[in-house]
Amino acid sequence: MTAVESRPAGVLGSPPGHRPFGARVMAFVALTKPRIIELLLITTVPVMFLAEQDVPSLWLVLATCFGGYLSAGGANALNMYIDRDIDALMDRTSQRPLVTGMVSPRECLVFGITLGVVSTLFFGLLINWLSAALSLGALLFYVVVYTMLLKRRTAQNIVWGGIAGCMPVLIGWSAVKNEVSWAAVILFLVIFFWTPPHYWPLSMKVKDDYARVGVPMLPVVAGNKVVARQIVLYSWVMVAVSLLLTPLGYTGWFYTSVALLAGGWWLWEAHALNARAKAGVTGAKLKEMRLFHWSITYVSLLFVAVAVDPFLR
Repeated sequence: MTAVESRPAGVLGSPPGHRPFGARVMAFVALTKPRIIELLLITTVPVMFLAEQDVPSLWLVLATCFGGYLSAGGANALNMYIDRDIDALMDRTSQRPLVTGMVSPRECLVFGITLGVVSTLFFGLLINWLSAALSLGALLFYVVVYTMLLKRRTAQNIVWGGIAGCMPVLIGWSAVKNEVSWAAVILFLVIFFWTPPHYWPLSMKVKDDYARVGVPMLPVVAGNKVVARQIVLYSWVMVAVSLLLTPLGYTGWFYTSVALLAGGWWLWEAHALNARAKAGVTGAKLKEMRLFHWSITYVSLLFVAVAVDPFLR
């Protein structure tokens, strides 16, 4: 691994008087990575509709989303605390609150732990303890297994580390049923196989950033051809798994239609990226971000279909 400086001198430790209150508040919000949490909630709420086979309690939906935000926010804050050394050296993370000095490392650590504790108690006392355990498990997996153990050691970091991002599916189901069913497991696996081909195109775009700090994301240690082949492989498995819900009786024609159409377009984009990589295309002409942006649309459409399908059966 490549050794990295902890942070450029003088970046952190700005005098408190030079940190306006409003900017500080926004900095603490930024520690939770709200845009990433939006994706987590997109997978949580629709599963609650599927579990209920109707409209779930509005209070339960709001409580689950709030608890999930606290938990994921705590995990993201702790991730920034651990990664503050490399964040300072990467272009895409150079404006994070710990790098700019708007939040101190100690404040970030306390903030992350507090959110984790509060979210676990919130789930346990107001929803159920199974959801609390799943939420805490997701936090610990993301912080300990992904951030501390995998991220800087293996190119498979995002594959196995992505398990933390699959947990909201189980949490949403358990919040309604206080158990986990095969439907939730299938959707968990959809997100598991979705995560690498979702993130690897972005990693291809910013691989120089990761290479600079010694993080062995797959595009850093393998060529574009290898990465594109892996994207195609995971994409086919993801689409196949997404279609299992219908033969097992959990969804009907509407979900199946959306899964086929959206999945078909995904595979078209994945194979197009693979073809460009095989042809040796590089730079902007590789168009790797087309698949990254479509991946967000895909998961949104698929899970909206999960929520709507029970009303059309």
